[in-house]
Amino acid sequence: MNSFEKFSQLHEQKSPLLLGNIWDVQSANAYESAGYEAIGTSSQAVAVANGYQDGEQLPFAVLHALAKRVVEVVKIPFTVDIEGGYDRNITGIIQHIEKLHDIGVAGINLEDTIAEDGRKQLSAGEFGALLAEVTNYIAQNNLKIFINVRTDGFLLGLPNALEETLNRIKVYEEAGASGIFTPCITAADDIKAVVSATKLPINVMCMPNLPDFATLEQLGVKRISIGPFLFSKVYANTTKLAEAIRDEQNFGALFK
Repeated sequence: MNSFEKFSQLHEQKSPLLLGNIWDVQSANAYESAGYEAIGTSSQAVAVANGYQDGEQLPFAVLHALAKRVVEVVKIPFTVDIEGGYDRNITGIIQHIEKLHDIGVAGINLEDTIAEDGRKQLSAGEFGALLAEVTNYIAQNNLKIFINVRTDGFLLGLPNALEETLNRIKVYEEAGASGIFTPCITAADDIKAVVSATKLPINVMCMPNLPDFATLEQLGVKRISIGPFLFSKVYANTTKLAEAIRDEQNFGALFK
């Protein structure tokens, strides 16, 4: 079984796939050592770790180099967040996906918003047409890669977030998505409605009010992402330790 097949299978099991989101090779190693079955980049964490802002500010070449090294080092399936595709042209987006496929990446995240004037959500029709071109190319060229489509109604705090998400899910499923990612959804009733709207596996993300994993399993969620939150926690603690060393004038804080 290859990495793509294993990754796809992990979205079909009863228990949701807990996806560890990485920012460098060592964080990938840490998740694998902790027994995680799959990992993926967090676009925000990778960008910030490399001195860039989120929103496709990180050069794609940097992301590609990181992905290549992670695939070389870890044995578990690995998916890459390419945000809006790192290009506004369909040809460029497909080239980026193909480059990641060719180094052994099992999946990608592609989102229906672009980093333009803050964050702009494309119309369902516009993004659906783009997605269809991507998935048609993948099928015609026999590429084995899981296309997780992120829709940002809840992330953007839209007043009709659930209605908008349900409408978009139908479009994206018809366009050939492998899975649907709805970051910032937290209410159990909303999650249940989204799960019931499609046969595709639903992916949710770590949030303060997200139900526990057992409840998410009961609701039918198939994938749970940590997002950038572990990265943020690690570096918040790093700052505290650095401050303690400076203030206490010794290294005791490192050995407590």
